[in-house]
Amino acid sequence: MKVVAVIQARTGSTRLPGKVLLPLAGRPVLERMLERVARARELDAVIVATTREAADDSVASLCHALGVPCYRGSSQDLLDRHLCAARLLAADAIVKVPSDCPLIDPRIIDHVVSEWRLQEGALDFLSNLHPPTHPDGNDVEVMSMATLVAAHAEARRPFEREHTTPFIWDQPERFRVANVVWGQGRNAAATHRVVLDYPEDYEVIARVFEALYRPHQATFGVNEIVAFLDAHPEVAASNARHRGAHWYRNHLTELRTLSPRGADRLSSELGR
Repeated sequence: MKVVAVIQARTGSTRLPGKVLLPLAGRPVLERMLERVARARELDAVIVATTREAADDSVASLCHALGVPCYRGSSQDLLDRHLCAARLLAADAIVKVPSDCPLIDPRIIDHVVSEWRLQEGALDFLSNLHPPTHPDGNDVEVMSMATLVAAHAEARRPFEREHTTPFIWDQPERFRVANVVWGQGRNAAATHRVVLDYPEDYEVIARVFEALYRPHQATFGVNEIVAFLDAHPEVAASNARHRGAHWYRNHLTELRTLSPRGADRLSSELGR
C-alpha cells in the first residue's frame, strides 16, 4: 500500500496572505513544514497541491528547488486538487495535511498512519480530528483512494469541495470511519494552538520555533511545544482568542454529525 501525504498550500489566504512563505529561521514556513513531514517514517511520498493562480508560482518554484513534487489545480475545489495530486503519485491511501500546520509532529503522522496500516481494508477514513484531542495544528486525515474517488464524484455542496473530507466523515453510516486520540490523558485541542491562520498565530509559531529549533538536531515534537507554551503563558495568550476556531462553525446546521441536535461523536476511538 502506497501512502502519500498531500499538503495543500497556497498564498491566497484571506486572513493571512502569503502565510506559507513567511520566514521561520530564515526559510519559508512551507519549507520548514516539509522538513518535518519528511521525517514521518510511515509515509511513502509527499506532494504539495497548490493552485494554478499566478500568485502561487512562488509555491511551485519552492517545491521545484526542494525537489518536492507539486501539483497545480483548482483554487476552490480542493477535493479535485487532492485527487489529482494523489493520482500523480499513484497513491493507494492519501494523508491530508494542511499547510497551516507548520509545526506538525511527524510522530503524530506516524501514529495515525500506522493505525491505518494496521486496519488495512477495514477502514475508509481515519483521522485525529473527530473529535480532536491533539494540540491544534497537528491535523492528520487518511483515506483510501476509492473513498476519495467516491467523494470527488458525488460531493456537491461548495464546502464539501473546498474542505475535501466532510462528505466522507459526515456519513459514518456509509463510510467506515475511526478516530485516533492523543494518548496523553488530556484534551489539548482547545487549549494549545499552533495552527497558522492569523497574524497572532504566526507570532506564537515563530516564538516556539525560535525557542525549540536547533539545526541538525532531532525534530522537536508536540510534547516540547506543549511544555514550552505551558511554561510561557504570555506566548500562548497571543492567539488565545482564536482557540477552537474552525471552518465548520458556519456549517453546523448542514453537517449532521456536528449539528447541535446530532451526535458529536462520529467515530470509534483507536487512540492509545
